[in-house]
Amino acid sequence: MSDSKKKILEMLAKGKISADDAYRLLSAVDESERDDETPPVEPAAKGKGKYLRVNVIPDPDSPNSEHADRVNVRVPLSLVRAGIKLTSLIPTDARDKINDSLKEKGINFDVNNVKNEDIEELIGALGDLEVDVVSGHGEKIKVFVE
Repeated sequence: MSDSKKKILEMLAKGKISADDAYRLLSAVDESERDDETPPVEPAAKGKGKYLRVNVIPDPDSPNSEHADRVNVRVPLSLVRAGIKLTSLIPTDARDKINDSLKEKGINFDVNNVKNEDIEELIGALGDLEVDVVSGHGEKIKVFVE
């Protein structure tokens, strides 16, 4: 029996939660444990990825885990390529405002100079991207290319 289930049963025994609450929490823990048994998706080798992936997994030990949001986003890299190529359709005055805003934030980037080879270099660099964060609330956040 997992520690989470033991804690829930202890809270029930001490009268801190109702039987209905315990049932809902135990069901959430069971669902979370089933999700954890699913083999994780591994990041792709550099240049081999097809998707940019973002996962947010709530802490199963959190008392509010049954109400926590789960996020599983998979964005095709072809959509990223198309979005970057659309910068050529941005009106000149809007591009200038974007560049000015980026400079104000300390980002020296000119959207007027985006070329196809730059896009492929960016996509290739994303293949090396792997972000793993555990929030203060115990949520696990992963960003990677698969």
